[in-house]
Amino acid sequence: MEEETPQSDVIEIGQGIWADTEIFLASLLRPWNAYQVLIMLGLLLVALLLRRWLAPILHEWLRTREGWPKWRLRYLLVVHKRMGLILFVVGIWTVVLVMREVTWPSRSYLLGIVAELSLAWLIVALATRLIANNLLRMVIRYGAWVWVTLSVLNVTDEAEAILDGIAITAGEMRLSLLVVFQAVLIVGVLFAGARVVSRATAVRIQETTDLSPSMRVLTVKFLQLVLYGAAFFIGLRAVGVDLTGLAVLSGAIGVGLGFGLQKVVSNLVSGVILLLDKSIKPGDVISLGQTFGWINTLGARYVSITTRDGREYLIPNEDLITGQVVNWSHSNDFVRLDIHFGTSYDDDPHLVRKIAIEAAQSVERVLSHQKTVCHITGFGDSSVDYVLRFWISDPTQGLTNIRGNVYLALWDAFKANNISIPFPQREVRMLGGNGKQEDAE
Repeated sequence: MEEETPQSDVIEIGQGIWADTEIFLASLLRPWNAYQVLIMLGLLLVALLLRRWLAPILHEWLRTREGWPKWRLRYLLVVHKRMGLILFVVGIWTVVLVMREVTWPSRSYLLGIVAELSLAWLIVALATRLIANNLLRMVIRYGAWVWVTLSVLNVTDEAEAILDGIAITAGEMRLSLLVVFQAVLIVGVLFAGARVVSRATAVRIQETTDLSPSMRVLTVKFLQLVLYGAAFFIGLRAVGVDLTGLAVLSGAIGVGLGFGLQKVVSNLVSGVILLLDKSIKPGDVISLGQTFGWINTLGARYVSITTRDGREYLIPNEDLITGQVVNWSHSNDFVRLDIHFGTSYDDDPHLVRKIAIEAAQSVERVLSHQKTVCHITGFGDSSVDYVLRFWISDPTQGLTNIRGNVYLALWDAFKANNISIPFPQREVRMLGGNGKQEDAE
């Protein structure tokens, strides 16, 4: 374990930094130092004026770049946002290089420091755009800015001593502010790297046709878990955190969370089971209760189902394991649909069956290579009852609409062949006051 920095040493280091700061501020009153400050302010003003002129031009030019990859447009937008800093960096480095050739190095000393700082800040700003999480990106960006500033000013040792002196001790564990900053920065960088690797690998896996859709999703989820878990533990080990105590603590926390998050854990395990047994996969058409639609995505906790009316239902994975699910496209995409209708007793049932089959087969989505049949199901009170059965192979396009199209085809065919569809009729007898019966339909 490292030796703790005494409180008096921390105060002494802080007083030394303050004394150096006072000396630096006093040196700004010297002629050439004042000139360098004026040059920096002038370059800053020129960069801002150029940005006001060039930024709208670049913005309009970007709007005309149709068909460009998104990553290229994204980085050009970053350039548009940081154009002022980019122009300032180009300007100040040009002035520094010229002054070092034509005059003494001491006369461009301050300009050189500002040039190094501005370039480092620009690189950090551009590099942190790879981090998707806004909070993590902001923490790493400002932390990196502070670190490069201290490095350029050559005061990293003093800053580390001060941050290491601010610490808390619990038993044998000592946690200082320096360790916290290092852990956040290293873990953040590793997380960003893990995200880039997982995205690139996920694209390759999704393009692999040898794996089923469910296995692709499972592979991507497992890869993300491994990469982010490795980034977290490697980052902690890099800053010297003892993972033995962390393992005991995480185990205790895990037991407590297990009781409070039983449903969440159940959904997570159910999601893994769904991916392994391939009972459902992205693109399948399913119905669960009153919900009918196709699977959009398989998540770790829920399944996203999109219905024909545009609604997106998030069904917990546990419901798909324990409930009765109708998968219309589990082993194949063929779906048989039934339509019930009735005709008059005066119509020839043999002709009715033939016309009904021909009418169904005339509809576009009805399969011709799958046999369409029509059977008599009974003799009703007002009609002879039939069932018409036909097949389709695209349930994702909807079921109600194809049924409606077949009903319209039946209507047109029955009209053309003078086949009537009866409606219920009843005979009502009314008894009058004189005892005579009056008949009415």
